[in-house]
Amino acid sequence: MKIVTYNVNGLRQRVSQFGSLLKLLNSFDADIICIQETKLRRQELSADLAIADGYESFFSCTRTSDKGRTGYSGVATFCRVKSAFSSVEAALPIAAEEGFTGLLGCSRKDEAASAVAEGLVEFSREELLKVDSEGRCIITDHGHFVLFNLYGPRAGDGDSERIQFKLNFFKILEKRWESLLCRGRRIFVVGDLNIAPSAIDRCEAGPDFEKNEFRTWFRSMLVESGGHFFDVFRAKNPNRREAFTCWPSNTGAEQFNYGTRIDHILCAGPCLHEEHDVEGHNLVTCHVKECAILTEYKRWKPGSATRWKGGWNIKLEGSDHAPVYTCLREIPDVSEHSTPSLAARYLPMVHGLQQTLVSVLMRRQATKQVKSDVVSSSFPDECIISGGCSHVKRSIANCDVNGTDISCRSLDQDSRNPILKVVGHSEDFKEEAACSTTIVFNEEYARPLPNKRTRKRARKSQQLSLRSFFQKSQNLDDGIENSTNDISTSQTGVLNSNNQSQEAPVMDHHRCGTMQNDTNGISSSQGQEEPDRPCSPTQNNTNGNASSQGQEEQDGSRYLEKQKKSDALLEWQRIQQLMQNSIPLCKGHREPCVSRVVKKPGPNFGHRFYVCARAEGPSSNPEANCGYFRWASTKSRPK
Repeated sequence: MKIVTYNVNGLRQRVSQFGSLLKLLNSFDADIICIQETKLRRQELSADLAIADGYESFFSCTRTSDKGRTGYSGVATFCRVKSAFSSVEAALPIAAEEGFTGLLGCSRKDEAASAVAEGLVEFSREELLKVDSEGRCIITDHGHFVLFNLYGPRAGDGDSERIQFKLNFFKILEKRWESLLCRGRRIFVVGDLNIAPSAIDRCEAGPDFEKNEFRTWFRSMLVESGGHFFDVFRAKNPNRREAFTCWPSNTGAEQFNYGTRIDHILCAGPCLHEEHDVEGHNLVTCHVKECAILTEYKRWKPGSATRWKGGWNIKLEGSDHAPVYTCLREIPDVSEHSTPSLAARYLPMVHGLQQTLVSVLMRRQATKQVKSDVVSSSFPDECIISGGCSHVKRSIANCDVNGTDISCRSLDQDSRNPILKVVGHSEDFKEEAACSTTIVFNEEYARPLPNKRTRKRARKSQQLSLRSFFQKSQNLDDGIENSTNDISTSQTGVLNSNNQSQEAPVMDHHRCGTMQNDTNGISSSQGQEEPDRPCSPTQNNTNGNASSQGQEEQDGSRYLEKQKKSDALLEWQRIQQLMQNSIPLCKGHREPCVSRVVKKPGPNFGHRFYVCARAEGPSSNPEANCGYFRWASTKSRPK
């Protein structure tokens, strides 16, 4: 059995990077994949992020919006199985629980209640709900062991509130572990705990590094300090240095492997052998084959562009963490069981709510009612409805315009809003009718209501072909030409009116086509063409002068616009040159620095500073960041 833990730094981004959730999971070739920092809210869970063929998934999402932490953390466990029902595979859990206090939800509530009540009675309900409100734990019971998928909270220096939260988080968690161990259960703890236990797990750790209270607590849990847990990676790689799993995302530290090891796999409890009490028998020695870091998932890879030589503009795909895996051996099958009810396959936001037969019929009836209302409201107030029906409230005479036959029983017409009540074949408007009804719109023309075949033919005729998308649009060109002609005609009309008193019109023997009456180029109201009129040569000359004048105006506006763009480009180049001259050079490499802004709340919030542009790395490496720092002269304006 292979178990992988991976802080994805956003599940949606990793799915997009690999193309699909299935491709992401298959890339690990693992039986159990534990993911942290999904950054998904519960209402954002969808099938493309939670469901993959051959896997069962279990999610825990943030339940609080305190300090903008909505969608902030979140964990998920994916189990590769051959069958989701009546399975004996150990990878498929027999029970699952969201959180570790027992208050959020469990697929086997009786066992969860006894486990929680035994060790957590000293904590209030509010304290338990608070540590479980950020979606940081999923527990799956695989029969032979209980698996904790954890995302430990981060607490910066000076943030007393988050430090206290982190202390309570691990204190309550430790109580839960003790209660399970007392019952003889085996425990695996995997995930990003946000704790580097020793100086060997941190690049260039200072002399007081191991005095941190969380690192002290972590080491006290290990077997070397009298605790119950094995650090599986250190048990298999006791002296390996520079084995890091996380790197700062904004300093390019991956290039020089300048990071820390905060992603762990821990285990506690006896081995599965009957003689587990014999000296030398434990879970690591008997069942852990190997444990390593999957460095091929790092964002920066050998051969990538260096960050200070144009590489800062290159977006690196991937998480700022690397996965850690372990392979277990001699893990037997378990008794037959099915997928726990906490699985994502049962979540309504993933597969929707189950519909009853009554709800489907009611929805269908409501749809028919809406269609009939649309048909009724489609007739304008001026329409006249008449026919030889059995009952008509308002008598209408002298109607001789034929319409469409409609099968009906009654026609009710109000003086304000006519209502057409159609019974029987009201949807299809079939031609077989019990009575003949004539519909006249505005008493001028009649338009028959389309039947089902007509509507289908109309939709088919409106469908565009692929060739039409590559043909030049004639309507647009005609519209431009018509508008140009209209403008020229109107200008000509004005010029002619001014020149009529001075010059006598000269008649030509040639005749013009149909002329337009008004300056807007609109035809006569009757829609008829006027008789041919003689054309004037003065009018033709005026048209030429107007078109040449319009061309000169267009050329002038284009020149002004081009000049403005040129001036703006020169000004921007001048500003860039000033900015380049004001950027200091680092002392280690004599290269231009990069500017940054303080985002941490405090007295220097918003203040700009300059640092060396090279990637962060060991101080002994001359190619790495030289550590240059200088405050900018002015404070950045808040946006």
